[in-house]
Amino acid sequence: MSEVNISATAVKDLRDQTGAGMMDCKKALVEANGDFDKAIELLRLRGQKMSEKRADRDAKEGVVIALVNDAQNKGIVVRLSCETDFVAKNEDFINLTKQIAAIALAEFPADRDELYTKTLNGVVLETVMAEQVAKIGEKIEISDYQKIEAPLVASYIHMGNKAGVLVGLNHSDAKFVDAGRDVAMQVAAMKPVALDKDDVPADIIEKEMEIGKEIARQEGKAEDMLEKIAQGKLNNLKSKNPELTVVGFRHVKLG
Repeated sequence: MSEVNISATAVKDLRDQTGAGMMDCKKALVEANGDFDKAIELLRLRGQKMSEKRADRDAKEGVVIALVNDAQNKGIVVRLSCETDFVAKNEDFINLTKQIAAIALAEFPADRDELYTKTLNGVVLETVMAEQVAKIGEKIEISDYQKIEAPLVASYIHMGNKAGVLVGLNHSDAKFVDAGRDVAMQVAAMKPVALDKDDVPADIIEKEMEIGKEIARQEGKAEDMLEKIAQGKLNNLKSKNPELTVVGFRHVKLG
């Protein structure tokens, strides 16, 4: 059977719509006997198969975007991951992350699984990811999504979209926006494990207590005083401003 004649215009139109390579677009159109919609579906299926093949690959590069709504009481942070820094720096990849972040802020889904069910230009994000895998040839995924809602939410992007932080404050006054951003910068720099002492996981508390005891022991402190000294060091990790309180934070970074 002779190969169906596919015009260069049809191939270009399919490439423009899907972002897939020219040869992939032509092959899909040939296989679909020139049916444009069927060719799109074939490309998506190939992207899904490629996604499955690359599922165990490391995707440690990518882009992190944090956004806050106009009312400044809701914020989201999204991480779109890929395998190489070359792809992460591509303008199309950065713009795609921004589009996904905008959808997340507008829809405010409960979690990453729900975010995957939202649509971009009429296409479910799960399918969009498969299309990106077919287009780019790397593992592409929404690897993290966090949200926060508070009287005032501030955001900060660190290291050229390598990390994003949201901070929720207990006051809605706009004069605290800069303070919130300063806190967000500190979160990015210091990588705190919890909001305050009461939220610190038990295993981390135990580890810090042991470190405190060992430091005190090396300083020659009496053995029966080690517990008290270590507890004092642990308590020093917590500080609060009586007027302005951080009610929550979200930190998303690469790696």
